Amino acid sequence: MNHTDERDDATLVGDTLAGHPHAAAALVHRWTARILALCHARLRRRDVAEDMTQDTFLKAFRSLHTLSDRTRFGSWLLGIAMRNCLDWIKKRQNGQRSFSTLGDDRTFDGLIAPEDDSGVISPEQRCRVIAEIHELPEDHRQVIMLFYYDELTYRQAAELLGVSTATINARLTRARCLLRERLADCRR
Repeated sequence: MNHTDERDDATLVGDTLAGHPHAAAALVHRWTARILALCHARLRRRDVAEDMTQDTFLKAFRSLHTLSDRTRFGSWLLGIAMRNCLDWIKKRQNGQRSFSTLGDDRTFDGLIAPEDDSGVISPEQRCRVIAEIHELPEDHRQVIMLFYYDELTYRQAAELLGVSTATINARLTRARCLLRERLADCRR
């Protein structure tokens, strides 16, 4: 499979419906990290977010024939993911659970400065940052996760969430400010 498939979503959807498995794989490759980041931000548990991401793709491919505007595949997929997350939350009797940590392959460089001159964020700092991210309001948590976790640009995040780049900028600025305040309180 070509991991940098340049075909647009609409073309890939059409090819998937025509029975080309490489097109479906390209859609999964293109959208998995984004859906995972949004599910993780919504559910606050990586393990459940991974399950919801897989379930999202299963439901999407089963009902792909119902997608009327193939150019809207991403927002349609996001809608499926958010409904999955809401359904999971509703099924939980005790509400929100503790958040599992992000894998070692994800960083939030730029959110906080290292405590020493090494330029490296300590595991303790990383845990504090992640814990504070999980406490942010959902719209702020989403942009932080998309920007740092999935490394989306402002424009990509705006398109995915259906808002303007100015809104993304405002949310990201506010989220960073909240994190700095909360992390500064932790050091006192």
